[in-house]
Amino acid sequence: MSSPTANCPSCGAPVTFRWSSAVQTVCPFCHSILVRTDLTLQNVGKVADLPPDPSPIQLLTSGTYNNRKFDVIGRIIYEYEQGGWNEWHIVFSDGTSGWLSDAQLQYAVSFLVQGVPLPTENQAYRGQHFNFSNIDFEVSTTTKAAYKGVEGELPFPFYGKSNMLFADLRTRSNDFATLDYSDPLAPVLFVGKTVPFEALQLQNVRQFEGWS
Repeated sequence: MSSPTANCPSCGAPVTFRWSSAVQTVCPFCHSILVRTDLTLQNVGKVADLPPDPSPIQLLTSGTYNNRKFDVIGRIIYEYEQGGWNEWHIVFSDGTSGWLSDAQLQYAVSFLVQGVPLPTENQAYRGQHFNFSNIDFEVSTTTKAAYKGVEGELPFPFYGKSNMLFADLRTRSNDFATLDYSDPLAPVLFVGKTVPFEALQLQNVRQFEGWS
C-alpha cells in the first residue's frame, strides 16, 4: 500500500495515510478529525477521549480472512442502550477494504454491496426476509445507536451522528449482513460471514493483565 502524506491543518504535524483511498483520518497528535480531498485536509472537529474498550483488537492489528491477510487501519465506535460495539476498518494487500464487526465477543467480516435495491427503515423489521447476494436473510435484530468515537482511516467521512438504525440479518449458517441507515435517504448494505475469533489469526493484539 502506498503512503501519501499531508500536514494536519490544525497542528501542522505530518499525517500519513496507510491506505491511499482513505477519505477520513484522525491526527495522531492533536486528535483532529480530518476529511481528505486528494491531499488537502479539512479539520471538521475533534475526537473526544475514547471510552474504555475490552477488545483485543487495535489499530495495526493484522489477521486473516478467507486466506487473505488484512490490516486494521480504522475504527468507528457505536453505543446503544445495552452497550456498544466496534466496527474496525480492514484493508487487504490488494487495496480492497471491508469491516470487522466486534460486538460482545462476536465477530463478523463484511463488505459493501452496491447496486442492490434496499428496503426502507420501516420495511427492515425483525423477522422480515430479504434476498441479498442470492442468500435468503432474516432480520434478527434492529438497533438504534449513536456515534461514540472514531480513530484511524475510513473510506468515507463519518462523525457526530446519532439515532442511527442498524438492522442485522442472519441465516441458519454463518452468513451475515447489515443494513446501515446512518443516512436514511441512502441506506447501505454490507454482506459477509460471522467468524470465530481463532479463525481470524490476529497478531499485534492488545495485551491485558492476566493474559499469558
